[in-house]
Amino acid sequence: MSGAGWALFASVFLACAVEAVEATTIVLAAGTTRDWRSALKGVAAGLLVLAVVVAGLGPALTAVPLSPLRLMVGGLLLVFGLQWLRKAVLRASGHKALHDEAAIYLKQVEAARSAQTVRRGGVSDWYAFTLSFKGTVLEGLEVAFIALTFGSNQHDVPLAALAAVAAIVVVVAVGALVRAPLARVPENTLKFVVGVMLTSFGMFWGAEGAGAHWPRSDGALLVLAPATLLFGLALVQAMRVLRLRSERAAAAPGPVPAPQGPRRPLGEEALR
Repeated sequence: MSGAGWALFASVFLACAVEAVEATTIVLAAGTTRDWRSALKGVAAGLLVLAVVVAGLGPALTAVPLSPLRLMVGGLLLVFGLQWLRKAVLRASGHKALHDEAAIYLKQVEAARSAQTVRRGGVSDWYAFTLSFKGTVLEGLEVAFIALTFGSNQHDVPLAALAAVAAIVVVVAVGALVRAPLARVPENTLKFVVGVMLTSFGMFWGAEGAGAHWPRSDGALLVLAPATLLFGLALVQAMRVLRLRSERAAAAPGPVPAPQGPRRPLGEEALR
């Protein structure tokens, strides 16, 4: 596998792993607090919907000319990547609370426990079914978009699909083994790395779609990604320093007012 192939596989794997963590957390909350059978039926229905969408979306993407496709996808990836990178920088520098998967799991559990149990058709717990269905479809659509767009742009859809499937299998296997929220998965670190990769691919494909030619073709990604990573780390350090300075300034005591003599009664100067 070439360097660009490894970059494609790593980018798709990490991005899809983040989405799989969120989907698995939702399904675990529905299954452990409500009804596993209904939750798994929701997952199956969601996967069926995704299969239909991907079957229609895949040929549509391959029919689009490559240059407009790269320009469009590059722009979208750049927007998404910069958003992920911005949030990751804010979290790493202490300006934003860290993404706590355990807290999200507990919130989902609390909501699931308070919901009423309703039976519809062959589903014994409609709430668990719909919760798992929505989580599977929403996160699955993002996985499909990542795999199809990355694969189409690099002319290697099978490799991108393999990376997406590998990410899902790994995350689901971990979730099935621990039967708990995937709190130990360093999701904030994953999102930082994914933000770097999405931004790098967005710049690369957007420029190529606009007609630019990168030196060494796909090998330019091996320079763009580390440069973006270093820039992000520099932003983290700079914003961390600014935060510490503002905290110290807020904690420092204010200036002590100068002592004043006793005030004379009003009108005393006039009586003299």
